[in-house]
Amino acid sequence: MRFTSKDIVGTKGEELKGRKIVLCLTGSVAVAKAPELARELMRHGAEVYVFMSKAAQELVSPKLMEWATGNPVVTELTGAVEHVAMAGKHPERADLVLVAPATANTIGKIAAGIDDTPVTTLVSTALGSGIPILVAPAMHESMYDHPIVEENIRKLKSIGVWFVGPRLVEGKAKVAEVDEIVEYTIRILREPKDLEGKRVLVTAGPTLEYIDPVRIITNRSSGKMGMAIANEALRRGAEVTVIYGPGTAPPPYGAKVVRVETTEEMHKALVSELEGGRYDVVVAAAAVSDWIPERSYGYKLPSNTLREFTLRLKAAPKLVEYVKRLSPKSFLVAFKAVYRLSVDGLIEEGYRKLVEADADLIVVNDVGRAGSGFMVDTNEVYIVDRDKNVLHVPLSPKTFVAEKILDCVVEKLSR
Repeated sequence: MRFTSKDIVGTKGEELKGRKIVLCLTGSVAVAKAPELARELMRHGAEVYVFMSKAAQELVSPKLMEWATGNPVVTELTGAVEHVAMAGKHPERADLVLVAPATANTIGKIAAGIDDTPVTTLVSTALGSGIPILVAPAMHESMYDHPIVEENIRKLKSIGVWFVGPRLVEGKAKVAEVDEIVEYTIRILREPKDLEGKRVLVTAGPTLEYIDPVRIITNRSSGKMGMAIANEALRRGAEVTVIYGPGTAPPPYGAKVVRVETTEEMHKALVSELEGGRYDVVVAAAAVSDWIPERSYGYKLPSNTLREFTLRLKAAPKLVEYVKRLSPKSFLVAFKAVYRLSVDGLIEEGYRKLVEADADLIVVNDVGRAGSGFMVDTNEVYIVDRDKNVLHVPLSPKTFVAEKILDCVVEKLSR
């Protein structure tokens, strides 16, 4: 019989296509999020199976989890040796075991090798088989701060177990958000990790310039393209820092984020990062202001008495041109937004900018084309290198565009 529950598989992406994930549930009230978590994993392509401890079954019905996943739920171990079937040393085993939520009790049992529930027995089997394990703790903050709990977590991390969260809120170590758990699952299973060991710096979002404390000059950049690149770099194993203007896109989990507003603040942050450490790759995706007011007023200009007002602007520094001066060995990806140019004109304008910035690649997009550029989830770009080779990425989700940009970076770095 076909489960309609599985109609959602792959509707948000195929990052987990063909991957078998075992979701292990323990006795925390955070288990209420388990159906949502299971289905979000499925939306990214995963096949999800569920193991439940007795305590978890008292909070969430196994029937609900069977509906959520479209697969039978393991609530006890039988002669079918379900833990070995899922996590033994054989080709049909799971690709990842996810313990979410994980109580202090379960974490302690796993660390001690105690196998007295379907969950702990499965995890022990997975550890012996070399299957990746991701744990999302959930408990009161005082329990999370218990020295033995801290020691157990350190012990498990030392043998390769991954942890995500928790969020310390209202005196509780709350389980990580569903989208964060899903993102870490994708990162663990992402292959190849072709930026592992690399440090990547991304500038993203707009800058704004103050006319007075209330009024500003800015642009329509959302930061979505830069955030997509930062997240893709994290998935490929890089250590990522984002210098982020006031965009609307949320920064990726696990990135170091330096918040800025003005061009001057972004400049200072850029200098600080490049002088303070080596970056293998710099992606200058921020939409930095081209002009800034010659004067910024320290008070709100009175609109009721000031009937006319002349605003004088001066050229802002081109921050991308500082990168190679400060860090000559960094691989630099520049960005150039143009407006309603021919393809040839677009490429020429991009190449001119590449030369000016001494960049290794430049990504050019025409923001005058529908669906391309600011405030949207899609983009159409032309990637141009120093030899004027051009890769056209047709209108696609910005996540896909980010993959193509970093594919080019990796290919160039491998030469």
